[in-house]
Order: sequence, then C-alpha cells, then structure tokens
Amino acid sequence: MNSLNSGDVAWMLTSSALVLIMTPGLAFFYGGLVKRKNIVNTIMSSVVLMGIASLLWVLIGFSLSFHGDNGGIIGDPGWFCLSFDTLHDTTFAYPNTLIFAIFQMMFAIITPALITGAIAERMKFSSLVLFTTLWSVIVYYPMAHMVWGGGLLYKLGAVDFAGGDVVHISSGVSALVLAVLLGKRKNYGKAAYHPHNVPFVLLGAALLWFGWFGFNAGSALGANALAAHAFMTTNTSAAAAMLSWLLIEVVKNGKPTLVGASTGLVIGLVAITPGAGFVPVWASIITGALVSPICYFFITAVKPKFGYDDALDVFGCHGVGGIWGGVATGLFARKSINPSTAWNGLVFGEYHLFVRQLAAVGITICVAVCGTLIAYGITMLVTKGIKVPLKSEDAGLDMSEHGEIAYPAFNGMD
Repeated sequence: MNSLNSGDVAWMLTSSALVLIMTPGLAFFYGGLVKRKNIVNTIMSSVVLMGIASLLWVLIGFSLSFHGDNGGIIGDPGWFCLSFDTLHDTTFAYPNTLIFAIFQMMFAIITPALITGAIAERMKFSSLVLFTTLWSVIVYYPMAHMVWGGGLLYKLGAVDFAGGDVVHISSGVSALVLAVLLGKRKNYGKAAYHPHNVPFVLLGAALLWFGWFGFNAGSALGANALAAHAFMTTNTSAAAAMLSWLLIEVVKNGKPTLVGASTGLVIGLVAITPGAGFVPVWASIITGALVSPICYFFITAVKPKFGYDDALDVFGCHGVGGIWGGVATGLFARKSINPSTAWNGLVFGEYHLFVRQLAAVGITICVAVCGTLIAYGITMLVTKGIKVPLKSEDAGLDMSEHGEIAYPAFNGMD
C-alpha cells in the first residue's frame, strides 16, 4: 500500500463517502415529497438498499461488473466475495482494485434507490426488496460492465463519465416501466397533492448536491486536474438548472418555489453527470439551463397526457435528464479535456461520438425495459402480487408495512 499515491487514495475514499451520503439525501428528498403517512416507508425504501446493495456488491456485483467479459454484456463470478488480493491488486489502478470497488459500490447502492420514487405510497416492501435485488443483477451489473467494465458500449466508443447511462437512464426508464405495471395510487388525479415536508425536500437536495461532487469529480479516479474540472462543471450545471427552473415557475405561475429550486438543481446534476469530465465549463451552463424546460415539459405535459403515476417524477427527472445529458455529451465533448473519448462532439464538427451516444441511450433503454419486465415477473410470482391492498394504502404504508409513525405528535393521518 505504501506505493500508492496517498492523495489519490484520500480523494477516492472521500469521494466514496460523499456518494454514500447521497442515498440518505435521496431518502429525505423523496420522503419530503410524499404524504406524512408514507414517509417512513419512502425513506426505508432507500435506506434498506444501503444494506442489500452493499452485500450484493461484495458477493457478486463487483465481479459481474468488472471481472472477465461474456459477450460484452456481463462479467463472471471470478472475484466472488472480492477474492483478489485486497491490499496489492492493481487490475484497476484507481488507485488500486479495492478502492475502485469501494467507489463503484456506492453507485450500486443509489441507482436502484432512485427507482423507488416512482412507485412511492403503493408497493409492498417485501416486493420492493426482491425487485431491487433482482434488478441490480439483471440491469445494473450488465450496464456497469458494458460502459465501465470494457463491455459493449465501451467498445462501441460511447462515453459516460459518471453514470448517465449506467445510473440515471437505466433507473429512470425502469421506474417508468415499473410504475405503469404497478398501476396508479387510489386517488391519483382526483385529490390535490402537496408535499408534506418541503424543508426535507431541500435537505435531501442539498445532500445530493454535496455528495454529487464525489459522484462526478470522484469519477476522475484520482486527485487531479480532471477531478477539479468535473467539480466545476457539476456545480455550474446545477446552478444553471435551478435558476432555469425557477424562471419557468415565475413565468408560468408567478411565484418561485423551494420544491422547484430543489428539483431544478437535482436535474442539473443529473444532466451533467455523463459529460462532467468531457465537456467545457461553458457547455455545462447550456446543459443545465436546457434540462429544466425539457424535464418540466415531460412532468407537466407528457405525464398528464399519458396518465402514468410516476409518483415523484423519477422518469421525468432522471430518465429524461439522463437522456439529455447523454445527448449533450455527444454535442459538447472535447478530446483536449479528456482523451478517453476518441472524437470531439457534434458542435466541434465531428459526428461519430454523437451517433454513438444516441446508440448508447437506445441500448440502455432496451436493457432497462427488458430487465424490469423480468424482475417484475419474478417478483410477482414470489411475493404473490406487489401492490399493497387499498386498505393499507388508505392507512398509510408506514403503519401497514412497518408499524411505525414518523410524527407521533400528530393525531391525524393525511
């Protein structure tokens, strides 16, 4: 271990901790948006994955993602239970294999947690546990292998700096499919909807913003100039998207909202994720400024038109935002910033990367849809249905699924 660069080690372990705090941040973000009687269940849906995904990653996840290659789709179990020399192996020299495994584990935790926002307030907890476990194996590990483990999309020449395809498009599209399969909440579209705790929404968004510096800047895989560049593009896109969302609210409704500011900054982070270490800083302003009207349109126009109950707009934010981010990377990437891309973006006169980014988006959508259908089918068979009874939905999932109330000082249940 003495031969390792201590600065790289410190930054990568710090980045890993930063990414881990994003999952509790997501729990608060989602939790504040739901009804008071469902916040415990909503938070638990993210928190339980800190346990499940961690153990699954150690057992088989890292190996299936990064050891060997089977048809460019998936790895093999050769590193079962991290069965390599954890002190000295440098197969992945970032700064060594174990530290790379730790960093990547945090991505494997938060990605299935993102899906839970789409099915909030109506899915059995036991079903959610089984579904997210299966989804990690069927969708997440193949995606991580295809993009970062030397698989299909890597060979194609598509780039994804920190998880546009692997994390956001895969989870966002899967969330939409699962929400449609699960069906709507009892009073969806009939009763007025209001977040029950707006300060929690901002708290969650703030923790996500904070952790995202590890998510994106950590993906430089060392304490270096590229990490600093990714740090700046990440912050800039978040700021631009937040202000863009607030501007839309003022134009449309006459008033800016805190939920809008929180939503805007998060989708700005989503959009820059695939290109954070590839695009110029000025391009991150465009990426962030444009993601808000794009996502706002899907949330306020497309979702009502089709009538699907994506409870917390996971597809509208992460799916759509991730797709735009992948496209924007194909527009604005520069080889001079990161030579791991073989081509410049479309605005610099080269079309090769742009075409490959579109192909990567399409392949990711296909993997997510097919994998979600398989995981859903197995979960339905094992847990004999995945939606809570209407009686439990009325009572709230906090009591019906956990026997626990978040705010015992309140007598009423909304």
